[in-house]
Amino acid sequence: MSPLEGKRIVLGVTGGIAAYKAIEISRRLVDAGAHVVPIMTEAAQHFVGTTTLSALASEPVQTELWYNPTSPIPHTAVGQGADLVLVAPATAKLLAAYRMGYSHDLLTNTLIATRAPVVVCPAMHTEMWEHPSVVDNIETLRARGVHIVEPESGRLAGGDQGAGRLASPESIVAAAERALGPSDLTGVRVLVSAGGTREPIDAVRVIANRSSGKQGYAVAAEAAARGAEVTLVSTVTLPVPTGVSVVAVESAGELQSAISERAATSDVIVMAAAVADFRPVTSASGKIKKHDGVPEIVLEPTPDILAGLGESKPRGQVLVGFAAETDDLVANATAKLTRKHLDLIVANDVAAADVGFAHDTNAVTLLRPDAEPVEIDLAAKRDVARAVINTIVEIRAATQTGKD
Repeated sequence: MSPLEGKRIVLGVTGGIAAYKAIEISRRLVDAGAHVVPIMTEAAQHFVGTTTLSALASEPVQTELWYNPTSPIPHTAVGQGADLVLVAPATAKLLAAYRMGYSHDLLTNTLIATRAPVVVCPAMHTEMWEHPSVVDNIETLRARGVHIVEPESGRLAGGDQGAGRLASPESIVAAAERALGPSDLTGVRVLVSAGGTREPIDAVRVIANRSSGKQGYAVAAEAAARGAEVTLVSTVTLPVPTGVSVVAVESAGELQSAISERAATSDVIVMAAAVADFRPVTSASGKIKKHDGVPEIVLEPTPDILAGLGESKPRGQVLVGFAAETDDLVANATAKLTRKHLDLIVANDVAAADVGFAHDTNAVTLLRPDAEPVEIDLAAKRDVARAVINTIVEIRAATQTGKD
């Protein structure tokens, strides 16, 4: 279940050109199961109509400090009933008013009256974002515990370029998830691999597999949302989850080098990548021509990265493997779990409908040396990732208890 499921989120929209992005943010929050209560400032209504946001939120937009047919005291009731207050975009004016406690409209009153977590997403021109007063306001709000989603660099209103563009809706929703979700991996260093390796035959052709990398990316996103310091070693190009560092690789050899370099300093390693079992002994520097006849391609085994990690695993590290199977799922995965000294293996039947490669859904069985198998029915890959991370947290807790 998403940490946003069933949560009451106040979405504040202020008067900046990026106000149009609040429509997409609202849609994503509602799709994640949140009840979205929208508030728009007077200035925001110059950029976005209340009808549009009312239609996509969970209830009509509120704009009035003095009148609300559902509450005699809207200036406190909205904030008191919130699980989270999210402001996107947040203008320089809003930041200054919030810092000073200047409650001049419904949104600032709500911010001051709430005891819920607050996420603020600034957006403004570069000169404004870098002004000392704005910098000071941001630092003060952050010191008070407000979650700040830093703006991005890029094209601004009027064709200008620079820092100050509102963060993407995906990043903002991820920040809301972090604010409401568990922070049980705070400070934990997590290393994740994703995608399928490609082993060169010549300058054009490769031996590859069908892995899309989506499950590995979902694991990285979930770990980051729960406070982990995440490094993702990937063979594919997908949107990078918020708070995740990516190392791009292609072949099994490159993947092994990248993982080996970081393994000893990682608290958790999740090997979700589909590593080729074989590669050509030699690779042609140019393109092999068809008129030269059918080439003879001699293969050799690739290094067993996961087995090597299991043999050299430092005390306290949690090592997770994946097993994509087409038959004898539990038996094959259990053998791999034991043989490679894993703490957890995530097994899935890639021959099943809507499971595994390229799909946005997955169904897996979680196997541990010291527990009964746990079956996760068909679900979104992020939900599967959440189950995997929950299990990793349990394993770490048991390890810490054992140390005590």
